[in-house]
Amino acid sequence: MSKSFSFLSAGFVFLLAYTSCTTSNKTAYFNNISDTTFASTNGGEPILIRKNDILTITISSLNAEASSIFNQGNYSGGGGSGTVNGSSRNQGMGYLVDNDGYILLPVLGNIKAVGITRKELRENITNTILEKKLLIDPIVDIRYLNYEVTVIGEVGHPTVITVPNEKISLIKALGLAGDLTIYGRRDNILLIREEDGLKKTRHIDLNSSNFITSPYFYLQPNDVVYVEPNKAKAVTGSLSRQLLPSVLSGLSLLVLVITRLRN
Repeated sequence: MSKSFSFLSAGFVFLLAYTSCTTSNKTAYFNNISDTTFASTNGGEPILIRKNDILTITISSLNAEASSIFNQGNYSGGGGSGTVNGSSRNQGMGYLVDNDGYILLPVLGNIKAVGITRKELRENITNTILEKKLLIDPIVDIRYLNYEVTVIGEVGHPTVITVPNEKISLIKALGLAGDLTIYGRRDNILLIREEDGLKKTRHIDLNSSNFITSPYFYLQPNDVVYVEPNKAKAVTGSLSRQLLPSVLSGLSLLVLVITRLRN
């Protein structure tokens, strides 16, 4: 009985030590980045408006009464009113970019939105108002309602993150998802991004200094971040599956021996 117990104890100690040793490797961020200074970035490439984006558009001027007509209710590309995609009024109302790339605004009608930036759309709306002499010195504010990124894989809390300020770095997204687990690979994070109707994949190494200045430091709407598990998890899982039956059998035998000795 003493030998069986010693064998089981040694097995547990070996498994614990092996797992700890293996999973402690490569768990730190930015291992290969030395002290230096990087040029500041404004958030990567300009984000272009796409089909099915939902935008809040507020038009104001010194004449509040004249401006109010431009901010009545919620409109979609099809001219409908009410909520968008099931969103309630207190979640914010927006304009849906239709399949033809247009939004339908009160008084102004259809405005082309797809393929341009928020700044360009704001300028187009402003110029249209001025050309039609509808307002004096109009102020147009445009924001995204559907700026979301998805983080899955070896993180503490896989989640979909809504970005209210329309700017989020990959590091912040990982932090909001509970950070990488000890099994997550820091050197091979997969980013899936849709651009120009194509889905693109990029592998990102958080230990490389190139990441700080790369166009993937900041995320874009609908980006998907997948954190791949490292070999330690596969090894640990494999060892667990191999040793668990033996451990259970040994414990059963030990209990049987103790029971017979007592009898």
